[in-house]
Amino acid sequence: MRVALVLALALTLSALAGCDGDSGGDDGSAGDRLVVSAAASLEPAFTAYAEATGIDAKQSFAGSDDLAAQIRQGVTPDVYAAANTSLPDDLYRDDLVDEPVVFATNTLVLAVPADSDTGVDSVDDLAGNGVTLAIGDEGVPVGDYTREVLGRLGAPQADAILANVRSEEPDVGGIVGKLTQGAVDAGFVYATDVVATDGALEAIDLPPRLQPDVAYGAAVVEGAENPEGAEDFIDGLLAGDGQRALEDAGFGPPPAA
Repeated sequence: MRVALVLALALTLSALAGCDGDSGGDDGSAGDRLVVSAAASLEPAFTAYAEATGIDAKQSFAGSDDLAAQIRQGVTPDVYAAANTSLPDDLYRDDLVDEPVVFATNTLVLAVPADSDTGVDSVDDLAGNGVTLAIGDEGVPVGDYTREVLGRLGAPQADAILANVRSEEPDVGGIVGKLTQGAVDAGFVYATDVVATDGALEAIDLPPRLQPDVAYGAAVVEGAENPEGAEDFIDGLLAGDGQRALEDAGFGPPPAA
């Protein structure tokens, strides 16, 4: 299924890129258009950023690992933005993107439906009988962050929680979907994802000792059709309309150097 998803996303991005080349302005140039591949959790912020600035952006949002796999298969968006720093760094080491920039941070939370009556009030409750849980797939940043949290709990408690997992999703949007549909009692998502549901979900903070360091990296993709636009887009994430859109969506600033 994950292979099919990667191929489908790759075809979508290829089609978008092809449309850009065929539908340029009066001078036939697609140079002002930008193709962005970004982590699903960035969709509200990046959409607002493009709208606020009038950027003609064709954006694809999915699991960071799937989008990285597309680039390895030859798909060339202008910008790649991931919900971690390891995936952009790996692509950089393989000369597939320019040097990545860390542009934002986030917080992992335990989310429950706002009208939940399951009694899930903390991570400790996730091991209870009858509790159902959605998490990210292994290899997806949100899934890896979740496993980092569980690893800090110790094997007995982590094993009990994993036994209650009913769904492993390819991106954080899938976890949010399971929660808002009432398909599961709880799920690990980012704080910004809870904000984006406008009250449909509630966030339960994790103890500081369990909280992973969630940082986002972005890079210009090698072979990009619009590298200058990509650089401007990333610059705006650090200081400008993109930074404001990220702040409005609940993202934190990048870690201090």
